[in-house]
Order: sequence, then structure tokens, then C-alpha cells
Amino acid sequence: MNSLSAGVITMNCGPKVIFEVVCEWNSTQKHVLFSFNPLIMNKIYTLILTCFFVSGFCQTNVHFTNAIATNVLAGNYNPGDYASSATTNPHAIALEIEGNIQPDSLRSYLERMSLFETRNTGSDTLSLNRGIGAARSWALNRFNQISADNDNRLVSSYLHWERNVCGASKHKNIVAILPGAALGTTNTTAAGIVIVEAHFDSRCGTGCDTTCQAHGMEDNGSGSALVLELARVMAKYQFDRTIVFMLTVAEEQGLYGAQALADYCYNNDIEVAAVLNNDIVGGVICGETSSPPSCPSENDVDSTQVRLFSFGTAFSKQKQLARYIKLQYQDELVENVSVPMLVTIMTAEDRTGRGGDHIPFRQRGFASMRFTSANEHGDANTANSNYHDRQHTSDDVLGEDTNNDGNIDQWFVDFNYLGRNAAINGVAAAMIAQNVCTPSEVVVNQTDWKTLEVAISGPDCSYPNAAIALRTETNDWDTVIYTDQQVTSFDIEPGHMYFVSAAYVDDNNIEGLFTQEVMHNVVGVGETPKPKSGIELLQNRPNPFDEATSIVFLVHDMPNTHHGLIRIQDELGMLVEEKMIDIQLGLNEVVYDHGYGKTGNFIYSLVIDGRTIDAKKMVFVAN
Repeated sequence: MNSLSAGVITMNCGPKVIFEVVCEWNSTQKHVLFSFNPLIMNKIYTLILTCFFVSGFCQTNVHFTNAIATNVLAGNYNPGDYASSATTNPHAIALEIEGNIQPDSLRSYLERMSLFETRNTGSDTLSLNRGIGAARSWALNRFNQISADNDNRLVSSYLHWERNVCGASKHKNIVAILPGAALGTTNTTAAGIVIVEAHFDSRCGTGCDTTCQAHGMEDNGSGSALVLELARVMAKYQFDRTIVFMLTVAEEQGLYGAQALADYCYNNDIEVAAVLNNDIVGGVICGETSSPPSCPSENDVDSTQVRLFSFGTAFSKQKQLARYIKLQYQDELVENVSVPMLVTIMTAEDRTGRGGDHIPFRQRGFASMRFTSANEHGDANTANSNYHDRQHTSDDVLGEDTNNDGNIDQWFVDFNYLGRNAAINGVAAAMIAQNVCTPSEVVVNQTDWKTLEVAISGPDCSYPNAAIALRTETNDWDTVIYTDQQVTSFDIEPGHMYFVSAAYVDDNNIEGLFTQEVMHNVVGVGETPKPKSGIELLQNRPNPFDEATSIVFLVHDMPNTHHGLIRIQDELGMLVEEKMIDIQLGLNEVVYDHGYGKTGNFIYSLVIDGRTIDAKKMVFVAN
């Protein structure tokens, strides 16, 4: 897992054009924000071209080596060619996915990957036994074999792309596509594809060291094995939505393999419904160091919790995806498994100072998130002479032989735990792939001091039932209410901020993806709603909290300046931290990560043009 390193241009059309340009020099991100009139576009184009081509930023020549894969993602295929005789009942599929995932199968993938010694992106591509070339050939052949075992239902391919990474210019992700059954008006995957991914590459302390033994069993052989196993287990079915199983390369050098597919989908108008990224999902032992928020103490063991990282908190479709994944686990699996899992929705997009392959998809506007083990063996800071953990070293192996009998007796990767994480992934992907459409509008009104009314509408999906999700103080939904009414009323408590979203529910009682949240500040008897003007600082969420919290403010009237800061102080008024922020009309969100294990009350303030707009208290509570 590399330090966060990626880039994007984001353009919003309107009276003005706003670009976000992210350039990279020597692994350091440079963010430049521009707001300008279209009349000066030529100057901006020049700046962007300089930024991207001088810094060698762009992936080029991105294409699938198998033309059938290109056609499937473009919607140019006959779904009947990939029809299945397996059950289509989603509840039965969920149980079969969980039951058919085999820890021994996961172990066999990891043992085979370990034999390649390194999967560094810049390593040997000609050897039949060592390096990324041999490893990716094996992975593609494994996808081909899975397809052959399932009536050729999987379409396997490399995703070729070019960029100078570790001295190599041509690179290949390994992809297997399970074509969907639902035809849209212009595209078989009009409702969006589902991507289950993991990065396949490994590394030691130096990102381009191709000579070291970089077995990369936790980081990220575990995620790669999970993707391979889900392809094996799910290839027997045909879902409405197309599912893409992908192993990326060059994650460790800058998330470049994931960016290649994110850009490909964006540039070719391929809608992406959801991206499930798996990175470090098999280890259960806490290291001496670990990027916060993480495990509590060295050698702590946690084999019953998985963390879901995603961008934003309020009004975030990334976080809505994470909540949906947790809901499907609770609906379909938790009462039917021998070892229940704690699915924890994290506040931050990733661990502090780190990043993963879900980020390029988020930057392109797609819903994406990351699965990561509860415990992680190291923060990858190998430059520290006192670093003794396994991550990003030659010690990232399957386990060790503590009694010198020639057999591993202490496993660093827990195959049963990895299997449980695979099941959560597979069931979520299967439910999203049912292709239940999402309401196009949610309207929330307070009808009296104790009643909130929610109305949903469009598009014309013809689903008789709906689910209304309510959230107040935490990252989780407080409750999900099921109804057969387009307009639903429910009891509320004054003094709370409610976040409301909705999904349609099909005839099999499967929820579609939920809408973006609508916020409503509940007023009590005799109170009147605050006018929507000026700037409104909201209470941080979650609160109390550990590890990180989201600070949100709403800009109803744009101030003269586009810049400000969030100031954090302790109860005595001592400055803890100041975070510079850019201000935009509407929702503004800042994720504040204070580190792991702090306690106490703190004050956060929004300061614009030297004036404190508002201040509120937040509470740190260590787990």
C-alpha cells in the first residue's frame, strides 16, 4: 500500500468552469484549484498540459487486449451467450457464495503467488518463474480456467496501459468480466458495472527495488486471492449487472493501474455502479506500528472485524456504498454464519497518510470504497531504522516455522478470516448486481414538531416497496424503515439533525443502492426553522469519536473570499491544529484525524477572512 498518490481533473459546468488539477513530482502531490471564466480556457489548457506532460502524469494507450472484453463493457454482446442455469434467487445466491468460499483455495492462491518471489510492477516480464510477468500470466490463466469450468461465462483479458513506472513503460492489469443479463436502451450495463478489485503488485521499502524478495502476502496477496476466489465462486451465476473482477498493478507506485480503468470507464461513458477495493484483508496480527486509525497494541489479534473506508461523511455516495455493504451483510449473512463479523464504517477515506485503488474511481465521480483488516502489520515506514514490522519488507510472508520442523506453524494470513471478508464482498456485489434502480428524488418535510414526512419519486422503475434510511450522529444508519408507500411519515425528536436517504426494494426484498442523503434540522414546539442564509457550521459527526470525525458547514451565501480555516483548540484555548480549507457554495466537508487514542473535549471553529463564523464542541473518546 503506497502513500496516497493520484490525480484527476474535475470540471463542473455552469456560469464558471472549475478545475481541480492534481500533479505529482517525486511522489509529492501538488493540488492547484482554479475558478475561471471559459474565455480564458486557452491559458488553463496550457497550464494543464504543462503539468501533466512535464510530470509524466498521463496513462496512455489504455485498452483491453481481448476485443470481447471491450465489446462487453460497451454493451455490444448477446446476454444469452452467458446465460446460466444456476439459481437466480438472490438470497440463495448469498448463502451459496458464503458456503462455497474455501479457505484452502485462498491458501493455494497465496502459496502460488509467493513462488514468484516478487510482483513489483517493474520486475521481470520475461521469466517464466519470477516477477510480474510470470505472475500476471498465471493470474490470467487462472481466470481462463475458471471460465472454462463455468461454460466460458467469464471474459478474461489484460487491460493494457502505458506510463513510465520503475523504468518499464507498458503494463497490464488482469481482468475477468462476468457479463450481465439486463439490456439498457443503449448499453447492456446502462445501470452500471460492479467492480471487485485488489492490487496485485508487491514491493519492499524502495518502490522500484525489483531484486528484493517481495512476496507481499498481506499487502496485497490477500486481496488478490479474495478477488480470484470470488471469480471462481460467482462465475456460475449470471446477474443483471456486469461484474468486473480486476487485479491491478502499479498501485504501490501511485494507484496507476486503478486509474487506468477509472479513466477508461470515464472516457468511454461506462457507468460504474460501485467499486469494492480490497487491500490488506487477510492479516489479523497488530504490528508495532500501524497507520492510524488501526489496532490498539502490538500483537493484538482481531479476526472478527473488517474496516470499510470511504470518502466523505454527509451527502457522500462513497459512504452510502459502505453503509449498503454493511446492510447486505446484516440482511443476508450475519444470522447464517458460524463466526459473525463486525463491519466497521470508518470516517476517513483511508488510513492517515495512505491511499488505495478506490481513490481514482472516486476522483472520477464513481461510488467506491476500501476493505481493510482490523489489524495491520506496520505503517510501511521502512525509512525508519527502528521499523520492525512486515509491511513493505521481505518479511511479508504467509507465516513462519517457529519450531524448525520445516512447516509453517504461525500463520500471518488467516485464511478463514480472509474467507469471511470475501463473503461480505461477494454478497454485496451480488445484491448490487440485481440492478434495482434508485429513486431520483427524495423530499423531506417536517409536518409537525414530532413528525417527518419523506416522499420519493422517479424514475419509472415500478417497484412497489421502498426503504428509508435515517441517520443522526454516527457514520451508520440509525434505522432502515421499509414501506409500500411513496410518502412515509415517522416520529422524530427535536434537536437532532436527520440525514435521510431512500432505495427501492424489489419483489425479492433486495434493496437497490440508496440515494444521496437529504439533511433536515428538526425544530421543536414553538420554534421556527433557521433561514437558509449565510454560513452554517454543523455539529461534527461522529461525536463523541475516536480516530477521525467529519466537520461540515453549509454555505448558503458565498463570502468574498474562497479560503478559510478550521481551527482546533483544547478547552483552555490552546491551539491544537489549523487546517486551511477552500470554500465553495453549498456543502463543505473537512475530515479531521486527530490520531489514535486521544481523549478530552475540544473546540472547533470556522474562520473566514479572519472572522470566527461559529464554534462548537467535539469530544474525543479512545476505544
